[in-house]
Amino acid sequence: MKEIKISVRALVEFLFRSGNLDNRIHHAPDTAMQEGGRIHRMIQKRMGSDYQAEVPLSYTHTDTNYILTIDGRADGVMERKDKPLLVDEIKGTYRDLKKIKEPDYVHLAQARCYAAILTMQNELEKVSVRITYCNIESEEIKLFEEDHTAAEIIEWFENTLSLYHRWAEYLATWDEVRKKSIQGAQFPFPYREGQKDLAASVYRTIYHGRKLFLEAPTGTGKTISTVFPAVKAIGEDKADRIFYLTAKTITRTVAEETFEILRREQDLKFKTVTLTAKDKICFIEKSDCNPAACPYAEGHFDRINDCIYEVLTKADSFDRQTIEHYAKKHSVCPFELSLDLSLFTDAVICDYNYVFDPFIYLKRFFAAGNKGENIFLIDEAHNLLDRGRDMYSKEINLEVLRAFESLIKAVHPRIANIVASICTEMEKYRDECETAIVLDDISPLIKKINLIINVISSWLEDHAEGMYRDEILEFYFDISGFATIYELINEKYVIFAENDEENGFRIKLLCADPSDNLSLCMERAKSTILFSATLLPIQYYKKLLGGTSEDYEIYAHSVFDPSRCGRLIASDVTSKYTRRSENEYRKIAAYIDAIVSAKSGNYMIFFPSRVFMDEVGYIFEQEYYDENTQEILVQQEIMSEEEREEFLSRFSPANDIDLESIINMEIEVEPSKSILGFCMMGGIFGEGIDLKDDSLIGVIIVGTGIPLVCNEREIIKEFFELSDEDGFDYAYRYPGMNKVLQAAGRVIRTETDAGIVALLDERFLQRSYYEMFPREWKGIIRTSTSRVKNDVKALWKRIEAK
Repeated sequence: MKEIKISVRALVEFLFRSGNLDNRIHHAPDTAMQEGGRIHRMIQKRMGSDYQAEVPLSYTHTDTNYILTIDGRADGVMERKDKPLLVDEIKGTYRDLKKIKEPDYVHLAQARCYAAILTMQNELEKVSVRITYCNIESEEIKLFEEDHTAAEIIEWFENTLSLYHRWAEYLATWDEVRKKSIQGAQFPFPYREGQKDLAASVYRTIYHGRKLFLEAPTGTGKTISTVFPAVKAIGEDKADRIFYLTAKTITRTVAEETFEILRREQDLKFKTVTLTAKDKICFIEKSDCNPAACPYAEGHFDRINDCIYEVLTKADSFDRQTIEHYAKKHSVCPFELSLDLSLFTDAVICDYNYVFDPFIYLKRFFAAGNKGENIFLIDEAHNLLDRGRDMYSKEINLEVLRAFESLIKAVHPRIANIVASICTEMEKYRDECETAIVLDDISPLIKKINLIINVISSWLEDHAEGMYRDEILEFYFDISGFATIYELINEKYVIFAENDEENGFRIKLLCADPSDNLSLCMERAKSTILFSATLLPIQYYKKLLGGTSEDYEIYAHSVFDPSRCGRLIASDVTSKYTRRSENEYRKIAAYIDAIVSAKSGNYMIFFPSRVFMDEVGYIFEQEYYDENTQEILVQQEIMSEEEREEFLSRFSPANDIDLESIINMEIEVEPSKSILGFCMMGGIFGEGIDLKDDSLIGVIIVGTGIPLVCNEREIIKEFFELSDEDGFDYAYRYPGMNKVLQAAGRVIRTETDAGIVALLDERFLQRSYYEMFPREWKGIIRTSTSRVKNDVKALWKRIEAK
């Protein structure tokens, strides 16, 4: 029999959203993450010794084809003299308690579930259910309490479970089909050298419930080598669900294709859903979930139930196109449809933020600290470090505050006056700050921020419409986010103020070391596999991404013949800021010409900054560019998905020409031009793209990729120096080298590819840099301006001989 596990919260919220449960208005929780926890602890302490806090509860219901386990954690349970046992559900809120006339039905349903479980377990005759609302700002409390006989609460609970029967029955039937298909599935390709051991290592990591930090160079087949053992683990009941987490759309596509290969080649029965951001998948021009503004929101709950069931029974891959098709067919919100479908899938393909972002993570899976039987597969894991810093950092800007105050002061004077007081407080810090300063205490500012949060929350509740409501709501989210992150401040954070001529004055809560926050999120999984083609030095990433000494690390063997890729380092040029001059730009342009002229084909040239690219590009175009044999493409600062695809499509070789079809015809076949792509290092074309065969024969990398020196980077540097680490490595060298290695990885994508990588910066000859080169980088040539033409020709001759 299938064992189905679901949390009380997920059960109640799904039944509500799918139109099965009472359809009264459900207000989205407005509890700040850490503030909500503080409110819980405060109330729990006030209630005395008879009050049991955070009581774990579980109930198992056995049906014909499945065993349903519902678990959760009651905020409070209290024995009371001459009164029924009390089950308490605590909710922190910024809302005005006077305006809460009845408890939110989802909150009430959660508490009733806990009460029913306790009633059955303890054979109670009566039970009381209480919803405790506490205003976060004032700490004022409002209670809603109801009494039930055992028969009443058990009947309600059983009716609730019966509403889920249809879905549990589906899951049980699907589980049997899925498990049988997994048992018969084989690795879909002949194992490359070392690939079988790699897949086995992933499986062992899952089996032991650990983390694995995996450096897997191009060609190791890291996607299939992580997905396949994870699927096998699910088939053997080692886990329930896979979360395939990515930073970019293109890697989500690779994951979709990998699961599709297993379905097609191995007849795997495995349902996957791809989550697309709301603003991208929304059918209306500007996302607005108000039923009055969106026809897909109006009546959504009336139609979503049948829609979900049809999708589940008609498809196995719920990609963006599939979701959009069924959402339009049933006139439901495509974003909400994708989230609801995720509860019934075996793998969720999504961005990092659905697991790690403190504001938008998937609460239906991870709320209340639930540790599910999940497997996290984190692709391109090197990106998680900066993304983690961003997700757990927040800032406020004085100029933005002033602009908001100016916008609303005539219409909303009270809100504007409080914002003005925040500006005044900010100015006190600004007056002490010439460029940048680390701050020890901003509590006076936080008090004013909490006040504006409370006032705006009350105003929003009273005004469903109104002048500047959208702007006020956006400001409310931003300022609330700052307050929430402030509650996370610990020794891994730095609070600093910066006075910048271009952007004005700001105060930032900088998560310099996101390891604690990321590690806490990874506890939501049984096992986490973090993999990338560039995860060097691995101890640096292991430390900052939340690894421990007990977690595993592997450097996978590259299957590519290293002699098929020639590598050279320029010994007499640099992108170092102090050396930047027209003479240096001219020498680099000459290097580029010597390299691309040695062999016709497509090249990508990566630069450390747009200004640097423009300077070198202008000289190259004026002095070396041959429009008859070459075409220059330049990465723009902002490019749509269509423009990115068009850019990359120019690198694909032209279709082969059937010469027999034009014999005896006076047609001149124009040879294809070499494409020279001028790109930004660390940008959209610096990683994740897959240009195989003759699509790309060379990568030229100008500079070491280290980030520009700025106040924030210097603060990160100082932070790690105080922790006895090499601050320059952590803030500059390691992030820069990752960009270099990612860019270099574009040129060799298959076993038949051949090409060259040119590193145009003399600093690569320093031990601190070349010791970070991958082990397969052998036979690197040191070249110079006078020798580069001959060295490149010799490289190609050696490659072609192989």
